This record gives sequence, structure tokens and C-alpha cells, in this order.
Amino acid sequence: MNKQQSLTLDAAGVVKQARFIASPNFDQRPAEGGTVELLVIHNISLPPQQYGGNGIIELFTNQLDPDEHPYYRAIHHLRVSSHFLIRRDGELIQFVPCSQRAWHAGQSSWNNRQRCNDFSIGIELEGSDFDAFTDDQYRQLSQLTQRLQQHYPIQDIQGHSDIAPGRKTDPGPCFDWARYRAALAR
Repeated sequence: MNKQQSLTLDAAGVVKQARFIASPNFDQRPAEGGTVELLVIHNISLPPQQYGGNGIIELFTNQLDPDEHPYYRAIHHLRVSSHFLIRRDGELIQFVPCSQRAWHAGQSSWNNRQRCNDFSIGIELEGSDFDAFTDDQYRQLSQLTQRLQQHYPIQDIQGHSDIAPGRKTDPGPCFDWARYRAALAR
């Protein structure tokens, strides 16, 4: 999905234009305090700094083979997910409907509130702390963000490192916050 196209969200928070791959790693948002108010931007690559493979999908669907890569031995047992993944070519994949709580933020805090998974949407960018993100990713991220802002009462956008300082570094120093925020202002 390299060219710009309008994104539509259904009542459950599924983007019609995204490829949907169901993750089992989610649950209900809490009735109290579960309104989506925060977007969290992440980066991920599996194996680290390698792009285009199925490692991320396998991790989010509990199918990561620990024998496929040495790094996988340390993480194959994790039960994590995100609402969205934006590939290097701009492809949008959704793992969890936005109405549900994806397990992307872990131990986290925003605005003096703990457990950011309760009230956030997680967006993973295929990448690392060491490589620039692509034009296609910025275009897709901006378009997705704008659609989510129209649909939910989002108050803020933070990096994973901002809500879990000292524990996480993503989206990392190569993520261009100024470029992203400028695109959202258009």
C-alpha cells in the first residue's frame, strides 16, 4: 500500500484497508479508564535490524520458532502484540482491533497513569534505533494517526521510550518527530 488511500475504521476499530492477522495476545479494555487517549509509537525488527521477514508476525501470533535465530531463544516465550505494524514499504498490518487492549506497552506510565495498554493504541514501525524510517512509513503512519484521531479522543502521542523511560528506547533516535508532527498538521 504505497500510494495514499483513505483509511476507514469499523465500529470495533479494525481498519478495512489493513491486512488483518489476529493475535491471541489481547484482552478487554477496562470499563473504567479504558477510553483510548494515547498513541504509542514503537519500532521492531526480527531478527534485529533485519527487515521483511515473518519474525514480527510470528512473535505477535505466538509462533516464533526459537531455533530459527539465536535471538529468538530469548523472546519466543513472550506474549506481546500491537494494534498495528507498518512495514518498510508502508504496508499496514493490524493484529488487534482498537476496541481491545493489545499488549504492547508493558510496565508504563503517562500523565501519572499506570498501565498504558488500558487506554492506548500501539503502532509498531518495522525498524530499529539505528536505521532511518522510510517515506512510505511516515506517510502511512500520518494517515493512520489522523484517522485514529478522528475516531478516538486521543490527547497525546508518545514514543515507547517516553512511557517506559530507562526500560525502552523505541522508536529511537532515527525517528523524525518533527517530520511526523508536521505531516499531522497538514
